[in-house]
Amino acid sequence: PAAKAGRFQGEPGRQDRRQEQRSPRQPEKTMIETMRWVGEIQGSLELLDQTRLPEQIHQVQCHDVETVWEAIKMLRVRGAPAIGIAAAYGICLGIQGSTSEAECQEKVVSCADYLATSRPTAVNLFWALDRMKAKALAATGQETATALQEALLEEARAIHEEDRRTCHQIGEHGAKLLTDGQGVLTHCNAGGLATAEYGTALSIFFTAQDAGKMLHVYVDETRP
Repeated sequence: PAAKAGRFQGEPGRQDRRQEQRSPRQPEKTMIETMRWVGEIQGSLELLDQTRLPEQIHQVQCHDVETVWEAIKMLRVRGAPAIGIAAAYGICLGIQGSTSEAECQEKVVSCADYLATSRPTAVNLFWALDRMKAKALAATGQETATALQEALLEEARAIHEEDRRTCHQIGEHGAKLLTDGQGVLTHCNAGGLATAEYGTALSIFFTAQDAGKMLHVYVDETRP
């Protein structure tokens, strides 16, 4: 089957072909976030439960590292980039309540080892965990627990934002290769649900559509 490129940050909606627009337009503003951090260092992680899609839009409230582990293990969050981002925030949850820099560092290492068991084949999972560990272990011994927690939350947010920018850059570069009316095929989980925003391969389709190009998309595998 074929489908026109739609907006897949959680798939907020698809335009009818009869409403086709040829002129460039701005991206739609309403998006369903794959995940978001709520609050500061004592905050929580909110995840879109992808096992409930497409019938329900349900958010999982993660207040501890165990809930994040379960969400990754049970495919509530899926897609390599999204898993890595969730794991980074999982570290932030696991270190809450630390009373010293040393205790915080120990918790980072133990939480990283624990989260690594949730999906042994997820490359981004280990990359994000290693990055969080490196940030924690680089502390000089002069920081308070609060300061280190703030630095780690900043690092997790940076991982999240970097993936968002990367997805848009993929779209910007790839869209130049597509022409109006072209047929393209997509395979695997490469949309906004698998990433921070817009997706990897699908970002190219969305960016092309934002530029007024109409594509004929062949979807030979769908998720979930």
